[in-house]
Amino acid sequence: MTLEAIDVHHAYGAEPVFDGVSLSVTPGEVVGIIGPSGVGKSTLLRLLALFDAPDHGSIRYENEDVWQVSEQERLEYRRSVGMVFQEASLFDASVRRNAEYGLRVRQSWIDRLRHELSSIVGKTNGTGDAIEALDTVGLREKANQDAASLSGGEAQRVAFARALAYEPDILLLDEPTSDLDPRNTAVIEDAVLEAKNRGIGVVIATHDMHQAERIADRVAVLLGNGIIEVGDTKTVFDNPTDERTRKFIEGELIY
Repeated sequence: MTLEAIDVHHAYGAEPVFDGVSLSVTPGEVVGIIGPSGVGKSTLLRLLALFDAPDHGSIRYENEDVWQVSEQERLEYRRSVGMVFQEASLFDASVRRNAEYGLRVRQSWIDRLRHELSSIVGKTNGTGDAIEALDTVGLREKANQDAASLSGGEAQRVAFARALAYEPDILLLDEPTSDLDPRNTAVIEDAVLEAKNRGIGVVIATHDMHQAERIADRVAVLLGNGIIEVGDTKTVFDNPTDERTRKFIEGELIY
């Protein structure tokens, strides 16, 4: 279930973003992407999620270039990947219904029909997974509450639960705690580690280097048009091989 970006080049018009980026994530590990704002952390996640295609290089899942397969096969890959964005976008519905959304859209049309029929008699197909995911982020007791009544931090926790509910192989997180208070941040970080313990591979882009130190097994440092260093988290922070990494971590590099 390894997900890899291999020698990826990407540009927006004439503006290059990446010039040969390579990164991988395996089941049950957390990979942190750190770097200053505007350097391309979100773009790299979009490439891994198949929202955008690289100009050159490949995105590989289980050793297969996912841009060289059929559209149906690519769709199956997308169903194996979950993504949580910096800002939560919830529907005008209950917390539970929001958490179930990923489960519902991944069902076949006949399964969706069964879901709607079972809802009539009070047994919603997939609810157990959604409730378990809400439990992971500490919101089980608010399952029947209107999502619009939640705080910003709680809404982000629901967005995380929504991605976790259908048990993706890979979970991509784009600055998921950047606007959260310490309590909500701690809940999300614990949920990331729970996902890791379930065998899910997690890639988290974060500007919070202390967060990367706390939860990442490996760290990739994104500067310029590529990754300048990737390795074991403790090694990268304590004994980086690239002088730019040291300067960035210590705040000496103005970027």
